[in-house]
Amino acid sequence: MSEPLALSLGQQFELERMSRAIDATVDPQALRGLAKQLLQAWHSQKAATQWVMRQQLGSPPSVSAGLALDPASLDALLPEGNPGSDPA
Repeated sequence: MSEPLALSLGQQFELERMSRAIDATVDPQALRGLAKQLLQAWHSQKAATQWVMRQQLGSPPSVSAGLALDPASLDALLPEGNPGSDPA
């Protein structure tokens, strides 16, 4: 039996930071934009995982996935003064 998947401490902190920022966001447009960014990130992660699995199994490569993931672009969608923003 394999180990259960666990988030690193840094990932846990980032998850909490983003969760608080989402909770603090009251602008529906910003929330829609954030939801779309997160949906894209989720599907990119799924594609990356499938690609790694194919590489490990020696399967021929297929269409490459768009793996560009920019956490800073998520922050840009959040309102000023959100819990995850840098004061500088």
